[in-house]
Amino acid sequence: MSTSVAMPRMMEFGEDATKRLPDIVKGFNASRVLILTDKTMVQMGYAAMVTELLSEAGIQSHIYADTIPEPTSQSIEEAVSVTRDSQTDCIVALGGGSAIDSAKAISMLASHGGIMRDYKAPRIVNETGIPVIAIPTTAGTGSEVTKFTIITDSETDEKMLCIGLGFLPVAALVDYKLTMSLPPRITADTGIDALTHAIEAYVSKKGNPFSDYNALEAMRLIAPNLRKVYHDGQNIEARQKMMMGSTLAGIAFSNASVALVHGMSRPIGAFFHVPHGLSNAMLLPSITAFSIPACPERYAQCSKAMGLVDESASVEEANSSLQQELLALNEELKVPSLEEFGVVKDDFDAVLDTMIQQAFGSGSPGNNPRVPTEDEMKTLYTSLWK
Repeated sequence: MSTSVAMPRMMEFGEDATKRLPDIVKGFNASRVLILTDKTMVQMGYAAMVTELLSEAGIQSHIYADTIPEPTSQSIEEAVSVTRDSQTDCIVALGGGSAIDSAKAISMLASHGGIMRDYKAPRIVNETGIPVIAIPTTAGTGSEVTKFTIITDSETDEKMLCIGLGFLPVAALVDYKLTMSLPPRITADTGIDALTHAIEAYVSKKGNPFSDYNALEAMRLIAPNLRKVYHDGQNIEARQKMMMGSTLAGIAFSNASVALVHGMSRPIGAFFHVPHGLSNAMLLPSITAFSIPACPERYAQCSKAMGLVDESASVEEANSSLQQELLALNEELKVPSLEEFGVVKDDFDAVLDTMIQQAFGSGSPGNNPRVPTEDEMKTLYTSLWK
């Protein structure tokens, strides 16, 4: 059987990849560029760097810096209006996954109208929007190479999964230098997010040889380097490998889909504002243990790719090491429990049934090697309090 693969038309990797931006913008015959970012990127000087690159090449641009972490349908409304009013013909998304996801959504709404809820799964969105050039500043989300965007519905608090080629950036500039100043907490959260992408892509029922290759390579890069960049953010070699690993993990899950961890993680983020990578980390050990019996050989390969055991190890030994590593990683990277994060148990219980319905509604749990019943998902959620 053939395999469908979707990737940006152009990708630039490595030190100073950002400097290729003017040539890429000109390649799309764009002349009115909106730089979509956040205030942190402005304060750090990254937004000014991008505008200067474009200005020196004679390209007009302006900055919109009001994107927020975990974007909502309401948070992108003003940017949609700005994009239309300025007749923007190219959006440069500068930042982490939230900025890039926002840009994807704004591109579609500014081009085709409607509200974000109109575009959520199971609809497949293949319409062409305003071209998005993604410049990631974290090694984690992989959003720069995926055909997904996640936007929270401001009315229902549902984290909507939106899928289709219409959300795929036309270009990605992957420059590890933009991650050198990330603090340890964001480094950890985004890094575990990338590791989760790779593992889930590899065990996903929608996996294929192309996604498998990228997922395994991503694990080989991420697993030995995540601790290093958490403890020493100036480790250039480790930052380079984390950035490449994150992008490969993004390519893997964009072409295979994520699974149960992400399906259950999104509602936690929507209701309790837990950063996405952090909620993934909270869930990854227990869901891995739940899922291993359904495809032990696949999880064993994850363990081997991560360097936890050698190739001669038994499936049982490899999977035991994988479960121990995920718990140890969370401990070393100081991943809090829900209670430590500040979530109140009664509040959690009040929305538990809704979270379960939203998780199943995203479709992601159906990609898992072991699909839980509603009761099993409830047990997995409540186990976060033990």
